[in-house]
Amino acid sequence: MHSTSAIKSGMPKGEGKYNVVVIGAGSAGLVAAAATAGLGGRVALIERNRMGGDCLNFGCVPSKALIASARAIAAIRNAGAYGLRETDARFDFGEVFDRMRRRRAQIEPHDSQQRFESLGVDVFRGEARFLSPGEVRAGEARLRAKNFVIAAGSRASLPDVPGLPDVPYYTNETIFDRLNEKPGSILVIGGGPVGCELAQVFQRLGVQTTILENGPRLLLKEDPDVSIFVQERLKSEGVRIVTGATLKSVSRDSGRILVTMQPNGGGSADAALSGEALLVAAGRTPNVEGLNLEAAGVRYNRSVIEVNQYLQTSRPHIFAVGDIAGPYRFTHVADFQARTAVRNILLPFWKARMDYSVVPWSTYVDPEVARVGLNETEAKRSGMEYVLFSAAMDELDRAVVSEEAGGFIKVLAAKGSDRILGVTLVAAHAGDLIHEFVLAMKHGIGLGKISATIHAYPTMAEIARKIGDRYQRTRLTPAAQKLFAWLYRLGRR
Repeated sequence: MHSTSAIKSGMPKGEGKYNVVVIGAGSAGLVAAAATAGLGGRVALIERNRMGGDCLNFGCVPSKALIASARAIAAIRNAGAYGLRETDARFDFGEVFDRMRRRRAQIEPHDSQQRFESLGVDVFRGEARFLSPGEVRAGEARLRAKNFVIAAGSRASLPDVPGLPDVPYYTNETIFDRLNEKPGSILVIGGGPVGCELAQVFQRLGVQTTILENGPRLLLKEDPDVSIFVQERLKSEGVRIVTGATLKSVSRDSGRILVTMQPNGGGSADAALSGEALLVAAGRTPNVEGLNLEAAGVRYNRSVIEVNQYLQTSRPHIFAVGDIAGPYRFTHVADFQARTAVRNILLPFWKARMDYSVVPWSTYVDPEVARVGLNETEAKRSGMEYVLFSAAMDELDRAVVSEEAGGFIKVLAAKGSDRILGVTLVAAHAGDLIHEFVLAMKHGIGLGKISATIHAYPTMAEIARKIGDRYQRTRLTPAAQKLFAWLYRLGRR
């Protein structure tokens, strides 16, 4: 049976020359393959593991499914705040995980091999390994192409801690499928987005959770007030948080995982913490090993494959996108990079540059943290002059009546202008609300125009208009106030 691609090209699968060979069937690879096929190109897609990559199988999809269940549990426990009779959420830990897997399975066909073959993509399963700059091996097949797109992704990083390889532990790549029984307690190594999100989930599912973070606070890429807000929220729900300590050793004792930590700066005795389970959420490592990039002449380092502004590697016909190229490891950035690479392959004399000046990201704790552009810490570090406009979420009537009044917004505008430099939003639905500012920044819409736009009442989106109004009030100078007062007096004659 011939594939759609073979029928279109008149060439048997794997033979002849492809327009593009894509390595990796995660978010970036799937977009690159589908776009190339949709534009009429002959394309092969290589995947060694599961179609859909990290996001579908081990990342965004399963984690957000668990977050949804955990939020429902929290809402039930907080029934009294809504004028309802207080009660406790009744649930089964295993059923919550089963629901997550069902939702993932519901989405899975969209990324399946069958679907992509129906789009005209030749799919090969196995390890990809370059044989030369123009040829790659995929299992037993040898594929030649004019262009290549490396989208091999990343994997969970393991900190170099004595004893860690010898104890049972989970990462995001294993916990969603291998954790089938509720542990009494869990230690989470890493206080970044993944660690914070899953720590809150497990605590809400009745698992005593402890976050172990080497840095001085959680969410180090956010402003300190954002980190403190999240940290206090997690503590209020029962999460134990240990910061400013270095992991010294990990061991197993009587069926429990024992972690020894030394406070940074010394001077205090080592502390030992134990839990029934261990989750490592300590960052990501690009999957550069095994690709034999040396044979292709592609330069790389421990962090990423090196690419230029057009996403070309040191070999101009070989592109790299997604986690393996950086600088951001977000599904939406991988998607955009893949589209850019496809365009640059098809139109090499009219290439598009990657622009990372307006990139949104969200951390899906409750309430969510979302941001785009500069935050205060970055602006100060760069010496950028700015004016800060802020508001608390409890200023919104909708937030008050919906019991979603926790959080705040901070908007940095260029000094002497309404041009938006960056936004940080801590609020329910922050990941959705941030996009009005994303659109405004991308297309040069200032706070004045946001203020002049009608926003429906009562909505959470009014927070943008409130910030716009705050900017407008700064324009009411003493001279303008005197002029308006004179006009009003004149109007009373």
